[in-house]
Amino acid sequence: MTGRWAVTVSVVVAVLCIWAPLSAAQEPGTDPLLVRRYREGESFGYLMTARNNNGAYEVKLTATVSRDAAGRFVEEYAWSDLVIDGVPRQLTLASREFRQVVTLNGDAPFVFPDLSGLQPGLTGPVTDLLTFYADLFLAMHAGQLRAPGDRFPVRRDVPNSWADGTVVLVGEGAIDFDVTLADIDRLNGVAGLLVKHVVPEEPAIHVPAAWMHAPVADTPNNWVQVRRDGDRYVAAVGQETFDVELSISLESGRILRATMVNPVETVVRDCADIELTDCGEPRHRRIFRRVEMLAAD
Repeated sequence: MTGRWAVTVSVVVAVLCIWAPLSAAQEPGTDPLLVRRYREGESFGYLMTARNNNGAYEVKLTATVSRDAAGRFVEEYAWSDLVIDGVPRQLTLASREFRQVVTLNGDAPFVFPDLSGLQPGLTGPVTDLLTFYADLFLAMHAGQLRAPGDRFPVRRDVPNSWADGTVVLVGEGAIDFDVTLADIDRLNGVAGLLVKHVVPEEPAIHVPAAWMHAPVADTPNNWVQVRRDGDRYVAAVGQETFDVELSISLESGRILRATMVNPVETVVRDCADIELTDCGEPRHRRIFRRVEMLAAD
């Protein structure tokens, strides 16, 4: 993933680690409000759009419900009609054939994919989808949400990574979760969720250079990235937060609409060496991403 679309995406690490201890939070004998009810063979689609500072993408997603080898219901996603900055982009063969399997049942929402074979423009849409599913999985399984205003926090002490080892050599973020049932629209059968991703008190990221320890904003730094750019290294560190809003069908448990607002305040330096000791002057950069995924007929 290039720095242009870098976000804290491997939220699945948090979900996998916290699922076992938090599953006990579900009260025995009560029917949860949010449940995914699958129908085998069901097919549905979304249009995903995003803006990142002056850049933009849009892409179509198509999901089909089936059963995996273990008999679980899963949703298998494919991507098409990618447009970046208003220009249609032809997908490579690997990107056309790529499928991401997700589920809201069982003990984990997905296995984090190998992104190295995807063309760079598709990596952001794939990982944005996974962020939405990870947040919804937490809301369904890690706490008891029954009435508007119900909420629960999830604390983390393990960093998430989006490094691909080719372009992004270092990419880590540390995020805590704050999950709230914002509203219930019984008339239209929709529940509204707000999942806030906030800076931990002591972020567990690994910074590769001493100058990266100085706080960039009003919290400890919880985001770091080193990106290869030709014969130089673009190193950045700073603060990332993001808020995810989800509209969920009470009948099926399917996502109807998802939005993510993702600001990152960073200090960036261009460095001549991989140790990040021979670097130019620091410059402030604010990354602001807004992603929307809307159900399409």
